[in-house]
Amino acid sequence: MRSYAGSGPYCYNHSLAMTVGVERMPSPTVLETLTGSPFGVQLIGGTLPMFDPYGWDPELGLNQAVDHLGLSCLRTSGGSPEEALARLREAAARGPVLVGPLDMGLLLYRPGTPDPGFGDHYVVVLSVDGPADGSAKVLLHDPQGHPYATTSGAAFVEAWRGEKVTYIDEEFVMRSDFVSEREVTAEEALRASLPGAVAWLAGRDDLPMPAGTLGGAAAVEGFAEMVARGLDPELRQLMADFVIRVGTRRLSDAADCLAHLGLTDAARVATGQARTLGSLQEPLVTGDDDGLRAGLARLAPGYEQLRKALEAALD
Repeated sequence: MRSYAGSGPYCYNHSLAMTVGVERMPSPTVLETLTGSPFGVQLIGGTLPMFDPYGWDPELGLNQAVDHLGLSCLRTSGGSPEEALARLREAAARGPVLVGPLDMGLLLYRPGTPDPGFGDHYVVVLSVDGPADGSAKVLLHDPQGHPYATTSGAAFVEAWRGEKVTYIDEEFVMRSDFVSEREVTAEEALRASLPGAVAWLAGRDDLPMPAGTLGGAAAVEGFAEMVARGLDPELRQLMADFVIRVGTRRLSDAADCLAHLGLTDAARVATGQARTLGSLQEPLVTGDDDGLRAGLARLAPGYEQLRKALEAALD
């Protein structure tokens, strides 16, 4: 199969690379696989399908990738808006700062804003200049197509508060002062991540989740039942704009990494999952819900097949 290259909503992935230094980091394909995101599916609260593992979120994924790459950083959060902006100013004076999650819909340089709750996002702050109040100017790289964007400190802090980001109960989270603790090759990092991938696919039970959340085949089947009852138009739009796209890209990237490691059987299963998930985009958009349900039925057993293939490779 031919590898995919192109656009995709990998904000924390690209933000991490920009913060540490793109020249020092492995490819986005490797970075995303190291986060663990390709290895599962969840139906959060029984109502929100996401093609990432049960209990996974970008914060957990970032922590996992940073560790596998032999890096350390200073992760801070909390405080008043004024304190958070001052903390960001000080950190940015030392180097780029990975900031998020924040509310993408409150970043006012983006077309269509303000739109609170539009989605979670990560950016790289380069500097905070001007008065020590809301009129300060924040200079940043937004990996979703906005290099050297600027916004006021007041607007940025409002987005950074992230009141509508549901997977975290902290405000003003940022990561700065990245240091390489040990030299790790991309292949070494990927091999070290494989037991974690198996654990994600098996279904971790050590992470708090909303009542009614499902994982694995049960999550896919639960989503198929939602389709049968009729999807809410907003959910259908979210699935088309983000969920299917990012989920398919993740599986495709994982397949490439597994193939690179010589794990042929696991790579074949991951490629099949990517092809099946990607094929859901058209029926989702066109309203062919019978076709969407049929595709979900093909997708559901593949996660367990991938777990078994990875376990066999690790034996």
